[in-house]
Amino acid sequence: MTTVATDVRSYIEEQPEGWRPCLKKLRALCRRELRGYSEGIAYGMPSYARKGQMEIGFGKQARYLSFYVLKQPVLDAHRSELVGLSVGKGCIRFRTPDHIDWDLVRKLVLETAASPADIC
Repeated sequence: MTTVATDVRSYIEEQPEGWRPCLKKLRALCRRELRGYSEGIAYGMPSYARKGQMEIGFGKQARYLSFYVLKQPVLDAHRSELVGLSVGKGCIRFRTPDHIDWDLVRKLVLETAASPADIC
């Protein structure tokens, strides 16, 4: 979805009502766990960057929520836990909010913050 939002709060408010609680929860998780990161809008979606590089992001698409984990070794280490979901090189696609495993998402966020790997 194309956005005109200039901040994450506005981005979430312009999304479909059924997805807003999930997006708010994801934002809160990122803000809590990604200390030292800057929150912003990059590539038309909420992003969390450290030293100017986006490492985590999420974006509501027409048919799913994309969750970007841009340190590929972190995502690769959890691929077996993502069976049944659409997973790309650095992206997990959730078709509905109830497909999200919040414990796993938190692990991915924490491991991204701890990882010395470069982004993909």
